[in-house]
Amino acid sequence: MPNLPDDDEWLLQERRALGDRIRITRIRQDRTQESVYLAARIARSTYQEIEGGTADARIGTLMRIARVLGVHVTDLLHG
Repeated sequence: MPNLPDDDEWLLQERRALGDRIRITRIRQDRTQESVYLAARIARSTYQEIEGGTADARIGTLMRIARVLGVHVTDLLHG
């Protein structure tokens, strides 16, 4: 079995990477966080936690964010 990083550390890294991909996509489109979370119909705090990499995101929430940003959800998950 391959050596895997500690589960907590791995999850934290993945959350941060997801948040980075969302933020980069948003900034490239010259959009504000507010324009995205309002269009996605999610709470500001939820969006900020996802983009900041501090919270788990439900798949439905990620799909809404992806739709608003005009990308496929897999683009956010895999980069």
